[in-house]
Amino acid sequence: MGREGNEGTSNALAVQLEAQGKVKYAVLARQGHSKDKIIYSKLTDLLPAEVVAGDDPSLERPSEDNVQETTDKTRLALERLTHTKIAVAMPVRCAQYIRYTQSWQGAAYNSGAKQRVIRMVKAQKDPMEPPKFKINKKIPRGPPSPPVPVLHSPTRKVSVKEKNEWKIPPCISNWKNAKWYAIPLDKRLAADGRGLQQVHINENVAKVAEALYITNRKIREAVEMRAQLQKKLAQKQREKKEEHLRQLAQKAREEEVGIRTQAAATDKDEEA
Repeated sequence: MGREGNEGTSNALAVQLEAQGKVKYAVLARQGHSKDKIIYSKLTDLLPAEVVAGDDPSLERPSEDNVQETTDKTRLALERLTHTKIAVAMPVRCAQYIRYTQSWQGAAYNSGAKQRVIRMVKAQKDPMEPPKFKINKKIPRGPPSPPVPVLHSPTRKVSVKEKNEWKIPPCISNWKNAKWYAIPLDKRLAADGRGLQQVHINENVAKVAEALYITNRKIREAVEMRAQLQKKLAQKQREKKEEHLRQLAQKAREEEVGIRTQAAATDKDEEA
């Protein structure tokens, strides 16, 4: 490094010195990289700035005057904010008086007064009153929740036992064979052995059937008896109504006969 040679083919770098006069060997590590790339070539590059620049005047503790000045500025700023908040939150404020002089003067205007003092106060606003204007402003949606971190266990070698446990046997169908040919129904039943099984019917099935039959018969008899009873009641009501109508007709007939007899007797008296 630093030797004289052929400048066209030599890769030698010029010697650079640090502030302390030492050779800067970090140039070798930066060779071939861009100037914006950060390269840590010394142990001091990995240390915090507070440790490396221990004598930096900007890291020194402030004096008492600086502390007092900063405290006063902070106190004044906080007091200004506090007074502003309190003044806004005050429910009752001092009224403002305005002296108003009307342009038209005379006894007919303003009750003859030349000036009038107006007291200006802020109108009370109901905090529970709904908004008077409809605002169709679309509010942007907030940021979504961060994704749930997926925690994976460290990779490990799978044993033969675990491989056998995870081995899923192939599905064997009763309808198709290995060559995917459809098996006839009789051949499938013959291979299955279902025809050799003897069917046993439980005796409770007969008892349930008999109980259902008896219940159905009793229900039908009850329905038939209820229908006959309703028919008899309807017949009695009909006969009662017919008898009432017959009596009314007989009474009307008798009254008509009586009126005719009385009219005939009256006619005979008049003729006599």
